[in-house]
Amino acid sequence: MPADGAGDQTNDRATTPNVQDNPDARNTPNMTSYQQARREFSWDVADDYNFALDTIGAWAEDPDKLAMLWVGQDGREERYTFVHFDEQSSRAANAFEKLGIQKGDRVLVMLPRIPEWWETNLGLMKLGAISIPCTTLLTPKDIQYRADLAEAVALVTDASGAEKLAQVRDQCPTLRVAVVVDEPGANCPEGCVGYHPITDVASPTWYGRRTVSSDPSLIYFTSGTVGYPKMVLHTHASYPIGHTRVTGRYWLDLKPDDLIWNLSEMGWAKAAWSNFFGPWGNGAALFIQDARGKFNAKETLDMLAKYPITVFCAPPTAYRLLVQEDLKATTFAALRHCVGAGEPLNPEVIDAWHEATGITIRDGYGQTETVLLCGNFPGEEVRPGSMGKPSPGFDVAVIDHEGLELGPNQEGDIAVRVKPVRPLGLFREYWRNPEAMEKSFKGDWYLTGDRAYRDADGYFWFVGRADDVIISAGYRIGPFEVESALVEHPAVIESAVIASPDAVRGEIVKAFVILAPGYTASEALVVELQEHVKSVTAPYKYPREIEFVTELPKTISGKIRRVELRERERQHKAGN
Repeated sequence: MPADGAGDQTNDRATTPNVQDNPDARNTPNMTSYQQARREFSWDVADDYNFALDTIGAWAEDPDKLAMLWVGQDGREERYTFVHFDEQSSRAANAFEKLGIQKGDRVLVMLPRIPEWWETNLGLMKLGAISIPCTTLLTPKDIQYRADLAEAVALVTDASGAEKLAQVRDQCPTLRVAVVVDEPGANCPEGCVGYHPITDVASPTWYGRRTVSSDPSLIYFTSGTVGYPKMVLHTHASYPIGHTRVTGRYWLDLKPDDLIWNLSEMGWAKAAWSNFFGPWGNGAALFIQDARGKFNAKETLDMLAKYPITVFCAPPTAYRLLVQEDLKATTFAALRHCVGAGEPLNPEVIDAWHEATGITIRDGYGQTETVLLCGNFPGEEVRPGSMGKPSPGFDVAVIDHEGLELGPNQEGDIAVRVKPVRPLGLFREYWRNPEAMEKSFKGDWYLTGDRAYRDADGYFWFVGRADDVIISAGYRIGPFEVESALVEHPAVIESAVIASPDAVRGEIVKAFVILAPGYTASEALVVELQEHVKSVTAPYKYPREIEFVTELPKTISGKIRRVELRERERQHKAGN
């Protein structure tokens, strides 16, 4: 494998921008010229960089600097400084070491949005152990799969997670330790160790050996729509610095006096983007709501109005629900910048949000394997529906099956150049999966598995996952464009578009539609939606079949499992 680029960099350890004393700095984007940013960009990292020690430790030199404004399930508010996380992560590192967790050991971390999630992950970084963040939505079987595949030695979780583990613990032969974060005074589950009893008595200073920049640090399990999850391995320098320099500074446009709210659950890589490395690398504070139920659009708007949140990051599904509310009844006094990621955001949602708030949602594109690869950056024109232009530090292209770059408006595979220089921010490997590595790297390129086209001005336009593209009567149709057209209609809250087998056309476009309140499924509505799609996109792309549903199959990270819909449709057609 090529190195992640750390070996060719300078030894400057400072990776955070200086605090700006100018009171107008908040309104001046970090990126004032896209072309200049790309031209002057370079990666800088020390040989022994460690995010927990170098970046968090640097911000902790200011004893009063806010790191997190936390709101509990009961509405209780707590303010935590960088000093808190610096000291508590050292306590965690020392306590974990006493439990026998060593450098290189894999540790599952399955916690809700509580401060101990950050303390634990920073502590594992200091120790040199490899954190595997997991969503609290995992089933016992999911836990067992991840523990076995990664040969995890420990799990840090809460009481609910401990109950799930108990059902499969005898099937996890490598798992030696279970650490449970619970309310003070609560009984620790049998066979587990309480988090606070071991960290409260540990030293707030870490004296262990430093990690090397290229040492493994994080493993994320992909939430792909096809096949079983893969292990994505990131190193100590590449991922944190990539998010600090690109995701946080340029796309999130974060400054040390910002307060950012990202809705992501802590088991997803998006939390690393906007709840961890991106904000804290730039000295911004996190707004965290410990929400554990179904997304509540009205409550979210109330939070944006109540707290001095300046930057907001949410998935397209959340924005689609937010614009269903009476946005003009809410005042967003502090809010200045909004972004969306996870899947392309529909132009009509961007328009509705801007009309109500005066803020344009800036879409961005990246993966569990990467930091931000393309974005609609502040200071640049936003083209609604586009994923933007390539990030500074990355050579992103649309290529054909031979690995050759395609010209404007030609659909192909989204790829990142990795030779002769492999950029930071890109994962090291699919751990223990050489077959997946072979499929994902071709010549000078890393293949993202997504398809797009680039317009004449350099903006990228998402078509779909390579395995989601529909070929009907010789036409290639990306599902997102049809889904985007459908949700423009007031009757549609969400949709999923797939290829359905057809004897004449090979495949036809079929849409599964969730209706908005007040609308009833009918043949007349089917025709109305079909005509609507014909009117806003190429007529051949309209869904020849529409099925009304109350829910869509999704991965635990919320991505639509079109593969499941395709298989269900294939079996249905085969049975007819």
